[in-house]
Amino acid sequence: MTDPMLDLPPQTEFGRFFLPGPTEVHPDVLAAMTRPVIGHRGAEMSDILRGVDPVLRALFRTSRPVYVASSSATGLMEGAVRNGVRTRALALVNGAFSERFRDLVADCGREVETYEVPMGQAHAPDEVFRRLRGGEYDAVTVVHSETSTGVLDPLTEIAEAVRRAEMETGEEILLLVDGVTSVGGMLVEAETWGLDFLLTGSQKAMALPPGLAFGAASERMMNRARTLSGRGQYFDLIEFDAYWRRHQTPTTPALSLIYALAAQAQRIHAEGVEARALRHWTMAERTWGWVEERGPRWGLSLFAPPGRRSPTVTTIGVNGGTSGTEICAGMTARGWTLGTGYGKLKDSTFRIGHMGDHTVDELDALLAALEEVLG
Repeated sequence: MTDPMLDLPPQTEFGRFFLPGPTEVHPDVLAAMTRPVIGHRGAEMSDILRGVDPVLRALFRTSRPVYVASSSATGLMEGAVRNGVRTRALALVNGAFSERFRDLVADCGREVETYEVPMGQAHAPDEVFRRLRGGEYDAVTVVHSETSTGVLDPLTEIAEAVRRAEMETGEEILLLVDGVTSVGGMLVEAETWGLDFLLTGSQKAMALPPGLAFGAASERMMNRARTLSGRGQYFDLIEFDAYWRRHQTPTTPALSLIYALAAQAQRIHAEGVEARALRHWTMAERTWGWVEERGPRWGLSLFAPPGRRSPTVTTIGVNGGTSGTEICAGMTARGWTLGTGYGKLKDSTFRIGHMGDHTVDELDALLAALEEVLG
């Protein structure tokens, strides 16, 4: 019988994996996952979750609890809908993942209308206000940093538009935010900006293995959840809150991933959340500058417009003789990993995920290798 271990991908040198999720995980964080299993209802588990709590709140920029779920971020997207949409939501769509958020609303039995802009563009806050002022919606879904296009929606202005619509209509409108490639890569102010639910996944800017999701809910969100039936069991925020008070999870957690979270929380605390955000912006600006200065000779251009670019993932348009897929294959042959375009953009773009624990020096080495591939 064939040894199944032979089918695993080969180990690669750290610092050469720039996929826009899952991101590369530091060896010390991976090593933490080899700790022995413990009882997940015991004091040891509570101590671990109590220890990571301050770092999670600092990442989400909130004084409220940050719940830990053993799922992908899509799980908490569904949880946001089940706990936060009463009847009808306005979905802001500008890429593949905002489409997913929109579709989840209908899948959960709620009505949904779409405000869609072309891929590569951001939503206009004034248009959000115009659509909401009719009083037909009780929630808005939005993806802050659209991983498929590298577009950063103007979340602070969108949040202000939602609040203005609330004042005009007298109706409560909850703002449900996918922060999958923004939380941990920039300062996303859950409390100051008035976000009712903010979620992310472990495998993006937090640089953890896939399999955990994190969410912070406003008091408004929790009050809404208490009035809704059909919250389900796995992502019932009322249950999450009750167990959080004992620093526990409602269901059996992915214990080895919790060990990794504890190790990475120490590393994030040592670097500092603000310094981590600055490092991400520095890498983003370095990438944008390279594309603007060097890219035109190969038909490369930035897909997202100025002022609307994500600090964690850059989508690069390809208008030359080589497709984005071929460019990524050329990098793979040299020991580097990039992201191909997503969905409809597969061949016409490629993506650099400059997030997690990557450094500017590693990014510079990547860009030098990319020039060799491009010739």
